[in-house]
Amino acid sequence: MEEQLERLLAENVYRTHLTRGASQKEWNDPVQILYQDDDLLVINKPSGLPVHRGRGVETPPLLQRLRDQMGEWVYPVHRLDGGTSGALLIARTPEIAARLSQQFEAGSVEKRYLALCRGKDPTLTRVEHALAREDGTERVPAVTDLTFLGSFERYGLYEVRPKTGRKHQIRLHLKHMSHPIIGDVRYGKGEHNMLFRERFGFHRLALHALSLRFTSPRTGEPIYVEAPLPFEFRSLLEAIGLAEFASGAPVDPVRSPASTDGA
Repeated sequence: MEEQLERLLAENVYRTHLTRGASQKEWNDPVQILYQDDDLLVINKPSGLPVHRGRGVETPPLLQRLRDQMGEWVYPVHRLDGGTSGALLIARTPEIAARLSQQFEAGSVEKRYLALCRGKDPTLTRVEHALAREDGTERVPAVTDLTFLGSFERYGLYEVRPKTGRKHQIRLHLKHMSHPIIGDVRYGKGEHNMLFRERFGFHRLALHALSLRFTSPRTGEPIYVEAPLPFEFRSLLEAIGLAEFASGAPVDPVRSPASTDGA
């Protein structure tokens, strides 16, 4: 049942984006590469584009597009939900993928997200709430740190820093704290999602993977990459008076990022 629901949600996101010309164009563009070296890539994933191929979703998945663009096999190191946009780390060999995965498992990768929620509690700074494993066998510890950035009416903008990597962790933790993310068709509130669709033309999950900080598996050097907010998220923040958070800091890796010309 859960697998079927995920498929239907993915199809719904896909069809919704196909009705929006800007999103269609974004999917037809080459994958944006924010950082590249001999071992790995950091890309800027569009919202609504699945990383892997799913049943009932006809659009080529992100990995296939990137593989065709690079002319080589590529290996995802972590996950972003289909509706989430932003920084995604990709290895260029299985060996590098395994070494980067160890950093995620050890909790040494710093991840920052931007989330717009129904709720605006400035005192909400940490969520410690165990979540079920993917196989449903047991609940395991999960921790998410938050910083309140600003608000619009009943809605709050947060910087979110997950300290563990459970499936749907950010979405579930914010739901648990009665702060569901706008545009979340599974864990959110339909009336608020509809309000943002009708009032602002916002048709996606309001969750963006803003940055990654990790260590080069070859040299041990720190690498920091920030993913610019996509147009529709920037436009929303500008429309609700939170423009100061719309541009984000420029991409500022410790090592120079790849050129994004044509990427």
